[in-house]
Amino acid sequence: MPEGHVIHRLARRLTEAFAGEPVAAASPQGRFSEGAALLHGRPLLAAEAHGKHLFAGFPAGWLHVHLGLYGKFAWGEPPAPAPVGQIRLRLVGEKAYCDLRGPTVCELLTPGEKDALHARLGPDPLRPDADPDRAWATVSRSRQPISALLMDQKVVSGVGNIYRAEVLFRHRIDPRKAGKDLTPREWKAIWADLVSLMADGVEAGRIDTVRPEHMPEAMGRPPRVDAHGGEVYVYRRAGLPCLVCGLAVRTESLQARNLFWCPGCQNSP
Repeated sequence: MPEGHVIHRLARRLTEAFAGEPVAAASPQGRFSEGAALLHGRPLLAAEAHGKHLFAGFPAGWLHVHLGLYGKFAWGEPPAPAPVGQIRLRLVGEKAYCDLRGPTVCELLTPGEKDALHARLGPDPLRPDADPDRAWATVSRSRQPISALLMDQKVVSGVGNIYRAEVLFRHRIDPRKAGKDLTPREWKAIWADLVSLMADGVEAGRIDTVRPEHMPEAMGRPPRVDAHGGEVYVYRRAGLPCLVCGLAVRTESLQARNLFWCPGCQNSP
């Protein structure tokens, strides 16, 4: 599932491609025909993201998309070719077209429904209106491990498996440590690092979390090859030596997701 920086990049791209101009909208698959008819011929007013939720504002309402595990956008330059396969929504403007396939959610929301959805989501490190104290109020009372809390979109929005593994490593925090056992200083450091790392991800279009002294050039090692991110410390590095202490990176399943950490750098006292 795409992490939050990908959705913010999509909001930016929608704005660049379609803002302020009439957009042709259709649902070749047929599952969003009524919604597409309400969007057709109307301008995109604004686009934004909150965590893993994408919102595109039109006069008829807010297009809400959650890609889930299988959803994706494909982009091209007009004229758009004849539709092939299961395209839930096609948007065509003067400069670009995009096809949306396989989303978990594709719907139109009223402004009130959109506000209610925002209220159910945790603060997003990439949004200027994010309040990290709201997340801390939950984290500081919870017996759940911090690694689970960071992935709970009602606590923090936009963080996925890569960012949670990497930010905890960067601050030498055992991922199994209960939220209530974190100090306020640790939480502030985690939040500030997420803000920085995820903003870098928006700009670069990939996830890089390794500090300069641990980059391939500095260490004389080959670059990492993985479509899910750039240079990382522990994510998908189970069994490989930690870039800092040399111990083998570990993995285990936590709430049906693979957890990665270093037993040397992230050893609880």
